[in-house]
Amino acid sequence: METVRKKEKDRTAVLVDFGGVITSSVLRAFTDFGASLGGDPRLPLELLAQDQPSRTLLADHECGRIDAEAFERGFAERLRAHGTDVPAEGLMARMQAGLSIDPDTLALLGELRAAGCPVALVSNAFGTGTYDGVDLAAVADVVVISSEVGIRKPSRRIYAIACERLGIDPEEAVMIDDLQQNLDGAARIGIEGVLHTSAADTRRQLAERFRITT
Repeated sequence: METVRKKEKDRTAVLVDFGGVITSSVLRAFTDFGASLGGDPRLPLELLAQDQPSRTLLADHECGRIDAEAFERGFAERLRAHGTDVPAEGLMARMQAGLSIDPDTLALLGELRAAGCPVALVSNAFGTGTYDGVDLAAVADVVVISSEVGIRKPSRRIYAIACERLGIDPEEAVMIDDLQQNLDGAARIGIEGVLHTSAADTRRQLAERFRITT
């Protein structure tokens, strides 16, 4: 008996990360910050990825359970425990000092929206000034910040919230992110992923599907 295959839905909407997509590389900014401390430039990233107290601090902050000041105090202690003495006040701003907004990505998102493609920003919060200088309402139709919804990427629930607010099914969405783990989380509910390395490459991947120029 012939198997009836379910017709795949057209991808008509975009979910997009902030740090590392709309901005320059977060990983590079954190490494530059590590270099400025005079020790191993990889230390901040390694602590956030591998040191359990640091990982817990990050998760609690991204989900809104602790504020920026509490994260700064705790992470400064973890840095000191690994031989790097750093003041806690303003730590998150200094970690992000190397970030800059990518105008090419902003232009791409603007073209997508002009072509009738709804866009949702899905971002893990970090600090208090992360989104300063960007009119989020001009970038996206829907804004989902982890600290505001109490859930962070790569939890499938945060992507579901974005889709619900856009009024679409996950199978209709594409997620743009610079971290594969976040794309893997989105894929668990049927969202297609685009791994962002540059605005030009992301544009190329989206051009045919969303009728924009390369």
